[in-house]
Amino acid sequence: MEAWIIWLIIAAVLVIVEVLSQMVWTLCLAVGCLGSLVAALWGVGTVWQIVVLAIVSVMAFIVLMPLFKKWHDRRHKLESRDDRTGMDALLGRRAVVTETIHPGKLGRARIDGDNWQVRTPHDDSLVERGKEVVVIAYDSIILTVEPA
Repeated sequence: MEAWIIWLIIAAVLVIVEVLSQMVWTLCLAVGCLGSLVAALWGVGTVWQIVVLAIVSVMAFIVLMPLFKKWHDRRHKLESRDDRTGMDALLGRRAVVTETIHPGKLGRARIDGDNWQVRTPHDDSLVERGKEVVVIAYDSIILTVEPA
């Protein structure tokens, strides 16, 4: 079997491994194998084909790694958007107190036009009507808030 066919088979196997494992170095080795394939077609000896494999693989790693890192960071940033739904979407949101929160009692606050029952985490604090609060937790449909 000719050397270029062997390099082609190895490159194909490495590409399959890359698809399955998503390891950048296997793709770089596959690119190196393609470089060795070209060297084999030019009639270069086996030792030099291996040298070409090493050099092209390292060059591919130097070129491809920053590209894949940038792509991964951009993709990760899009996936890590705040996609919370339901009650979890209220955590960290700001609300305006519409009914004074007395110590140990429930008050009311408005978030995006919705009126919620609210309480403070410490039963000794009073939050006046019109003050801004931040939602820190919830229990059923009662929000726990603290002054912003």
